[in-house]
Amino acid sequence: MIQDIGENVFRNEFALRREPAASDRVIVYREGEMACSVENNAIAFPQVRELPETYAEKLIYLFEVEGEAFFLLLTDSGEGPELPEKYTFGSIRKIRSTDPQPQKYLFAAVTAHHLAEWYIGSRFCGRCGAENSHDSSERAMVCPKCGKKVYPRIDPAVIVGVVSGDRLLITRYRTGFAHNALVAGFTEIGESFEATVSREVMEETGIKVKNIRYYKSQPWGIAANILAGFFCEADGDSTIHMDENELKYAEWLGREEIVLQPYDHSLTNEMMKLFKSKGRGVLGK
Repeated sequence: MIQDIGENVFRNEFALRREPAASDRVIVYREGEMACSVENNAIAFPQVRELPETYAEKLIYLFEVEGEAFFLLLTDSGEGPELPEKYTFGSIRKIRSTDPQPQKYLFAAVTAHHLAEWYIGSRFCGRCGAENSHDSSERAMVCPKCGKKVYPRIDPAVIVGVVSGDRLLITRYRTGFAHNALVAGFTEIGESFEATVSREVMEETGIKVKNIRYYKSQPWGIAANILAGFFCEADGDSTIHMDENELKYAEWLGREEIVLQPYDHSLTNEMMKLFKSKGRGVLGK
C-alpha cells in the first residue's frame, strides 16, 4: 500500500520553527495542485535552494521522509516563486496515476496534499470568523480572539470485502474512480466501524452481513481519510440490490475473475489481492 515505506521512514513530529536546509524539499501548493517533476516514473519536488530567498519565511514544516524534510509553501493563482522548467503543477490524483517512484515520495505527496488542504480550510475561525494563528506547541490552528483550536481533519471510513462462499463482492463507483473496488463509506456520528460496515453494505447492495473481522488500516490523504478495512460474510440471501445512485456495478466474482487495480497503492487493492490468494480464508476460518 501507499504507506508501506518501511519502519522509521516517516516522522511527523510537530516543529513550528524548524529552519529549512538548502536540500530540503518544498511542496509548492496552488489551487489544489502541487509542483513536481515526473520523468520516467521518477518523482521529485523542488528543493529550498531552488526557491528565491524571499520565500523562506513562508515555509511551513510538514514532516520527514527517510531523513529528508518536507516544507509547504501555499500560493495563490498567478503568484508564487519562479521554478525551474522541469517542475509543473498537477493534482494529487493526476500525480498518483503516473505510479511515480520512489513510493516514499508518493506517500509524501499524498500526505502533504492532506495537510495543505487543511491549512487552507482552517485559515479562519469557524466560530467567530477571526483569522487563525499557528499553535506554538502542536499541529493546530488557534483563534486569537475566542481561543477555538482546530486540528487536522481526518475522516474515518471503511473498506469492506464481503464474502459469499468462494466469491467476493466487487463494485465500481458511479462516478470518479473507474477500476474495481469494494463496498466503502464514511462512518457516521455515533457509529462504530462495525456498524458502518453493516450499514454501508446494506445501503449499497441490500445484503446483510455477519462475522465482521478487522483486517488493516490505511491513511488516505487524497480524501483526508483514515480507512479501516474489514472482511465479512453474507448473512442469508446474497441477492444484490444495487444502489444505482452510488454504484454502476456490483457483482459476486470468483477468485480467478477478479481484476485488480492498475497500481498497488490502496487498501482496497490489497484486500482484493488477498482474496484472490486465500479465498474465504480471509475470514480467519
